[in-house]
Amino acid sequence: MKFSAKQIAGMLNGTLEGDAEAVVSTLSRIDAGEPGSLTFLSNPLYTQYIYKTQASIVIVNKTFVAEHPVTPVLIRVDNSEAAFAKLLAVYNQIKLNKTGIAGQCHISGNAVIGRDAYIGEYAYIGENVKIGDNVKIYPQVYIGDNTVIGDNTTLFAGVKVYSDNKIGNNCILHAGVVIGSDGFRFAIEGEGTRKIPQIGNVVLEDDVELGANCAVDRATLGSTILRKGVKLDNLVHIAHNVEIGEKTYIAAGTGVAGSTKIGRNCLISGHVAITGHITIADGTVLGGATGVSKSLTQPGQSYLGSPALEVSRFRRAYIFFRNLPEIVQRLEKLEKERK
Repeated sequence: MKFSAKQIAGMLNGTLEGDAEAVVSTLSRIDAGEPGSLTFLSNPLYTQYIYKTQASIVIVNKTFVAEHPVTPVLIRVDNSEAAFAKLLAVYNQIKLNKTGIAGQCHISGNAVIGRDAYIGEYAYIGENVKIGDNVKIYPQVYIGDNTVIGDNTTLFAGVKVYSDNKIGNNCILHAGVVIGSDGFRFAIEGEGTRKIPQIGNVVLEDDVELGANCAVDRATLGSTILRKGVKLDNLVHIAHNVEIGEKTYIAAGTGVAGSTKIGRNCLISGHVAITGHITIADGTVLGGATGVSKSLTQPGQSYLGSPALEVSRFRRAYIFFRNLPEIVQRLEKLEKERK
């Protein structure tokens, strides 16, 4: 893929300084730019590299003032980082724009496949599956019976979707994601246990993205639900009957136990542990490795620690914890003096 400086300036509604016919075919960091590449300058800490980079085109803010000669072609925009992100999206869309049905895949006879779909080698499409338009199903994906997948959704290599699940429009499931595996529920009977059948499903609403190797368990009854715009990082586990509100983001390594309800617009950091059957209010922020063992009902609050404490309380408590050895020594000294 090759683009001229003139084409890029047109896409970004930017102002061009330099050779309008300069051509790029790849993207790069400004500190590692090579001839034929496009990069951007946003962070002032990287300004030094614009005078050294070999990149052919650099996107800069309109406010940028060069203090030394600049070799690359410049495209001036209101927000260089946002403009570069727009180009990344275009580049990625072109790169991943695969179509066609591979010869060595299995599609059940009563499955419905939408227009312009891509189905890669060794993919398996089960009975009564409905797949929307412009869906990308990469090699070795398994889609179980009675599953519905909306338009413009991408399932990367090795994704496994059990039966009866629903995936919305514009979703992205990265490699190794498992949707609809059994919830972890067992009944204790005397000295043994009995597995409780999990007969619900998983519902992913529109614009959900799941990082590599996430697992979202099916509900015991009803649905495990990830609402519109939810984003999970790699290696996140969502247990049975959990519901996550719109536009909540969860970072890597976090686990959410069964039947917990998480609100909208929450930010949950990595390695957070959330117990089951509780409620977390809208706009909650959980710092890394926080442990949540009871409901957090006040919207917009931030928490740290295990068990979770409101941030200001945690910081005050941490001062004492950090100084605990010295405090113990002082107490021991006082006790000796009293004897």
